[in-house]
Amino acid sequence: MRAVFLDLGSVTRGDLDCTVLEQAISPWQYYQDSCEQEIVERVSEAEVIVSNKVFLSRAAITAAHRLKLICVAATGYNNIDLVASAERNIPVCNVRGYATPSVAQHVFMLMLNLARRFVEYQELVKRGGWQASPFFCPLDFGIQELSGKALGIIGFGELGKAVAQIAQAFGMQLLIAEHKDKPPRPGRMAFDEVIRQADFITLHCPLSQKTHHLISRREFELMKPSAYFINTARGGLVNEADLLHCLSTDRIAGAAIDVLQQEPPGKDNLILQQQPANLIVTPHIAWASRESRQRLLDHLADNIRNFFQHKPFNQITDALR
Repeated sequence: MRAVFLDLGSVTRGDLDCTVLEQAISPWQYYQDSCEQEIVERVSEAEVIVSNKVFLSRAAITAAHRLKLICVAATGYNNIDLVASAERNIPVCNVRGYATPSVAQHVFMLMLNLARRFVEYQELVKRGGWQASPFFCPLDFGIQELSGKALGIIGFGELGKAVAQIAQAFGMQLLIAEHKDKPPRPGRMAFDEVIRQADFITLHCPLSQKTHHLISRREFELMKPSAYFINTARGGLVNEADLLHCLSTDRIAGAAIDVLQQEPPGKDNLILQQQPANLIVTPHIAWASRESRQRLLDHLADNIRNFFQHKPFNQITDALR
């Protein structure tokens, strides 16, 4: 066995071209998903392991005695024991930039849904509210335009910049946040000032120890009561209990989130149990356009091909020498 994909089902349901992977290396063993008890056996003979979200522990990495390369089918790599891979001189690579158009477009889909009150008006039509209206245009829910509004962007990497470009086309004012508790660089604003002034706030930063619960009750209480909050980054960036409290008490106007701290969420998730009317939840699909997922496989194949041809690839950690 040369290559194994531990959770291909998290990337495709048969709608992608996987031959790009087979052109980079073969043969492959594809698994829809892999539970903890299955991983060690499945990777034991692999030279290349690909994982999207399956956790590769020290035990799994040690068991893969032929292993040469670990590929993460994502940008985030917190599912890999990097210390164990480095101790064995196994390089780890990820895929970057593949989902930028998909995520940026999803952000604006959510923003427009909030501003235009799409969900409420769709439900009004379904329950016969338009048909029963004395006017041609029911005005039950206030509608806003994005133009002229201030968009606070927290995290100004590739995704944040893509969102900013679209925002300019909508005529929005850009407020680019500096890192929390740091003086602002040219072109950026202090973190708290962005939180205070923005009409819409969108997160595009990675999850780390420093950014865990970056947004909690303190930040929500700094926001305008008319502000909307968007998170398509990572669920752990936000204190979910504080978000739910602020939405339920109308402390902010609304929110739209594509991520939760635990995914898939349990049946006891408070946000999904209570889901207030001013909250939109999508199931971590901002990245998941067909085009984006195909780019992911294409870039995975490039990483594998370049590794074996001794060319540069998206390496996370340098193998120990």
